[in-house]
Amino acid sequence: MPTSREGPFRVETLLSAEQIQARIQEMGAQITRDYQGKDLALVAVLKGSYVFLADLARAIDLPLTIDFMGISSYVGTKSTGVVRVTSDLNRPIEGLDVLLVEDIIDTGLTMQYLLENLGTRRPASLKLAAFLEKPSRAKVKIPIDYKGFVVEDQFLVGYGLDVDGKLRNLPYVGVLRGGL
Repeated sequence: MPTSREGPFRVETLLSAEQIQARIQEMGAQITRDYQGKDLALVAVLKGSYVFLADLARAIDLPLTIDFMGISSYVGTKSTGVVRVTSDLNRPIEGLDVLLVEDIIDTGLTMQYLLENLGTRRPASLKLAAFLEKPSRAKVKIPIDYKGFVVEDQFLVGYGLDVDGKLRNLPYVGVLRGGL
């Protein structure tokens, strides 16, 4: 059992810090090209996407704004199936080119809700950047405009992903082995 930041958890590395940073640089370059001359607003979904957001924002070579939405649908390793907005945006997005930044697209139900919710606020455009996608778990098809990695159906931690609030601070993405 690891004795470092993982504590009593068993975590097997899936994506190294180096792999993650290389992909984010590629994504940032593409976003920079696509949003040249536009009024870009990044909207991050808390809490999981904060690490991805920070690195992605630094990889985008444009003036931009950042805002956050708090969403909850998990307890431990299980989805409750109920999406709760725990914190809404601080500023209006009407007329802005909004890039929604999410850590992982799993069933797609939470993202479907968010895209519909934000779409009613009349942004100039609304696109999605997702760090990870688990297509095998999809219940609805979500268009991902900027995708980091496609992963298998395993419970992942690190790089913002957590288990009951723990292990978000790992610099890599790992598979949680064993359990709580």
